[in-house]
This record gives sequence, C-alpha cells and structure tokens, in this order.
Amino acid sequence: MNPSFSDVVEAAQRIAPHVHRTPVLTSQYVDEEVGAEVFFKAENFQKVGAFKARGATNAVLALTDERADAGIVTHSSGNHGQAVAYAAAIRGVPATIVMPDHAPDVKIDAVRGYGASVVFVPQPEREAAVAELITERGYTLVHPFDDPMVIAGQGTATLELVDEVPDLDMVIAPIGGGGLLSGATLVGDRMGVRTVGAEPEIVDDAFRSMRDGVRHPATGEISVGDGLLTGIGEIAFRVLHGAAVEILTVSEAEILDAVRLHAERMKIIVEPSGATVLAALLRYRDRFDGQRIGAIISGGNLRLDLLTATA
Repeated sequence: MNPSFSDVVEAAQRIAPHVHRTPVLTSQYVDEEVGAEVFFKAENFQKVGAFKARGATNAVLALTDERADAGIVTHSSGNHGQAVAYAAAIRGVPATIVMPDHAPDVKIDAVRGYGASVVFVPQPEREAAVAELITERGYTLVHPFDDPMVIAGQGTATLELVDEVPDLDMVIAPIGGGGLLSGATLVGDRMGVRTVGAEPEIVDDAFRSMRDGVRHPATGEISVGDGLLTGIGEIAFRVLHGAAVEILTVSEAEILDAVRLHAERMKIIVEPSGATVLAALLRYRDRFDGQRIGAIISGGNLRLDLLTATA
C-alpha cells in the first residue's frame, strides 16, 4: 500500500513533540554558482543528525503496544539505525540494529549511545539477518524505507519546506532506498512542486530503475555516500515511477567537493549522502537556471577525515 499526502500530515502531528523543525539555509555563493535560488532544508540539524528521525519516530509511535513491546529490529548503515534507537528510547522499548561491517564508527557509537544493541554482518546479508532475528525472537521490523509510515514521516521534511518557502519550482533530495524522495514526492504532487533525486553514479540503481521502468537491485558497490547503498524499495519505486521522477547521478569526487563546499562556504557539516544534492546542483546547473529550488540536506554524521579526502 502506498502512503498518501494525508499520512504525511498525520505524521507531522504525531512526531512534532519529538523532532526538530529544522532551519532553511541559503548561500549567495551557491546561488551564483548554480544560477538559481537554492533553499537548503538542513536535516543535518535534526535529531540523530539526519532526516531519518522523522520516519523512524512516526513508524515506532504508530505501532500497537503489543508490536512495540516485542522489541524492534531494523537494518541500517547508520542514520536509520540511530533513528530507530532514538524512537525506541522515546517509547521505552528495546531495539536491535543490524549494521554492515563497514559502517562508520561515528554511526555505530551513536546507535549504541541511544541504548540499542548492534549486530554486524556483511552488507549483502543485512536483510537475511533481520529475518532470522524476527523468526527467532519475534521482533517487529521497522524497515529503513519500504514502510508506508516511514515514508510518511520522511515526507514531513518537505511539508515543512514548502510551508516555509513559497513558490518552489522543485525539491531535490538524495536517494538510496527512496523513503525521503518518495515522501517528498507525495508532498510535491499535492503542492505542484516537481521532485528530483540525486544519487552516486557508482550505486545508480535508482537512476536505472526510473530510466528502464523496472526496479533494479542495488549494485553492491561501496560509495562514499554510505547512506545511499541500498536498492530502491518497492513502495518508493511505485511512487517515484508513477510521478516520473528524474534521478541525477554524481561522481565520488563531486560528492567530496560538495562536502567541503558546505563546510567552507556555508559553515555546516554535511555527510556525503546529503552532499549529493549540492553535487547534482553544480554538475547539472544548466537545468536549474533561474528556478527556486528546495534542497534537502539529509544528514550531518560526517567522518571528519573526509574533509581532506580525495576520490
């Protein structure tokens, strides 16, 4: 079942006491470089440092007592894991996060800091490990993106953005599993705002899925945008394909350049997954000329050594 715009509105009411209404930032330098007015929705200042707090909190708070008390499980490279751990702590129920064995230490430490247990497996084995835990222990799954309540929660970022910044022509957001972008599309369709996705070209399953009209699996490659490695989800694919959403791809070097630009020009810390948006705005600047663009910065959980890294 696809979520609806009304689900996003209900999610906004449900999660309001537990998440930040994040600021919208602008940069004259970026506007001049892109040739457009860009309004950055700064989810790097969100609870747990990422937009994932919205969807996880909505999904966990919407569970029945029986399902929540059974314990919650999910798989995540980091941000969704932190978000589920945070939401479970709000509700006072246990959470177990299955993480890839290459997950950054900063994200592992944050998950544990919210009181959740962590299980490490190779990237391709995450879903199988979650399924095994559900069978053995009766946990309730809060999927990182392929869940209507998660998508509705993620859509609240765009709901706030279009409320604060009128007359946007477009909203651009990163895409991995597609929860953030499909949530944005639910709002954009209602408000008459086009949505566009940004994705590392080394993990371009969403780009190929939109191009070919079939849902392609994850490439299995590793990008510096570690939050965007998963393949596009079934629900997100239906929403995005139905709305003919375009996906723009960017290189690893362009992502790292955008991370540094955010730090040097806007004085904010943005993780590589979130910096794909600025990378796309700069690479495809001719497509944005003269427009008013909402750009969702998905998170700020950055390994600081990446500020000096090269691709």
